[in-house]
Amino acid sequence: MNTFIARKTSIKDTDNLIVLINNVAQLEDFSLSKDEMDYAKKCLEFEQMNFAINQYNRWVFVQVIGDCREAARKAANSLHATIVANKIEEVTVIDTVKKKPICFAFSEGLALSNYQFLKYLTDKKEYSLKTINLCASMQDTDAEELQAIINGTFVARDLVNEPLSYLNAIQYSKDIEAYGKKFGFTVEVLHKKKIEALKMGGLLAVNQGSIDPPTFSIMNWKPKEATNKKPIVIVGKGIVYDTGGLSLKPTPNSMDLMKSDMGGSAAVVGLMTAIAKAKLNIHVIGLVPATDNRPSGNAYAPGDVITMYDGTSVEVLNTDAEGRLILADALSYAKKYDPELVIDLATLTGAAARAIGKQGIVAMGNDKNTMAALKASGDEVQERLAEFPFWDEYADDLKSNIADLKNLGGPEAGAITAGKFLEHFTNYPYTHLDIAGPAFMLSQFNYRGIGGTGVGVRLLFNFLKNKLA
Repeated sequence: MNTFIARKTSIKDTDNLIVLINNVAQLEDFSLSKDEMDYAKKCLEFEQMNFAINQYNRWVFVQVIGDCREAARKAANSLHATIVANKIEEVTVIDTVKKKPICFAFSEGLALSNYQFLKYLTDKKEYSLKTINLCASMQDTDAEELQAIINGTFVARDLVNEPLSYLNAIQYSKDIEAYGKKFGFTVEVLHKKKIEALKMGGLLAVNQGSIDPPTFSIMNWKPKEATNKKPIVIVGKGIVYDTGGLSLKPTPNSMDLMKSDMGGSAAVVGLMTAIAKAKLNIHVIGLVPATDNRPSGNAYAPGDVITMYDGTSVEVLNTDAEGRLILADALSYAKKYDPELVIDLATLTGAAARAIGKQGIVAMGNDKNTMAALKASGDEVQERLAEFPFWDEYADDLKSNIADLKNLGGPEAGAITAGKFLEHFTNYPYTHLDIAGPAFMLSQFNYRGIGGTGVGVRLLFNFLKNKLA
């Protein structure tokens, strides 16, 4: 579903308005009658933060705003229900208080609330809202940036919401190629023969139980005037469905949700569409290793020893710790680009979700500057980071008696030992983001919706934009 963002420089008396204010005097420029002004004054007197005035030829929605971006996003989410209930197709957001970041956040929350995934429904009850116009303090560049962010987040949500019956690894690579053509970044897809030739043992081992071959998609956004000499590489876990393999998951509230186990890679694809749409002058490479994880007759088994792309031998103790195996090959592959820094995103561990739930992202790594910048971006877009310790001693839990590493740590600190496993395959500034908690919602969660949230797209877009500042 498309939500169009535009900039509007003039207002007609038939335009549906959302007026952002912090006092009643700011409504005097909107041709309200005496009765309407008296009503507005009474609402504000009783500290009613939002109210609607039906002028018959248009609606005027009034929202009192403060200085909190997230409160503005949530206010917009609440208003969205009223807008679609009244079958309104177009609204114009007017910032009378000249708080551009708050107005941007409000418009963002409204647009994000307008997402639907209706592909498989026979009765497609689409939201009426199609266009959000920005006015007053907002510029054309703000509308273009918001459109890019919304497009990218919706791409990520769509990919996460697709079932395995559509989105196997091959189809995933085709969709990535289609997005590349649409938004203007290049895509190279490595298929099984090439993956075998490269000896990507982690990706190949996880794929052994599947009838569908794996893919390895390489996305490249390199504008002519890129400000970075070395690329920034973003890696996403692309497990399109995870049964757990021979270490089989239970079905309720576990395997039945595992179409979302490629949420990290979906965020990478969404990010690439957003930065290409916004034409950010920064060189970024996105890597997506993709496969499903199934327990067929030839599936890899607990006790196996596999050899990774970089030559490391790994003892497999649990086939449900598969995401780190395919990520490890991708992280090793990233070395060829001599990157400025590498960030990975993955729905990697239940331990991360149990630690902080859906309210944030578990983060760790060896790159203090990137971590600080990501935290600042996370606070700004409300995709907040909880930094976990990354002490070298955690790597001791990964020692194997028969191989260089084992793919599972001890009974404690599971999110951290997973991160330390991945770090083994890096030789550059590295940050690991475990999005297991916020990637997929079973019930409506404000403007993040239900199902895939697209978490990571807005965080990394903001991070990359700030690097250009």
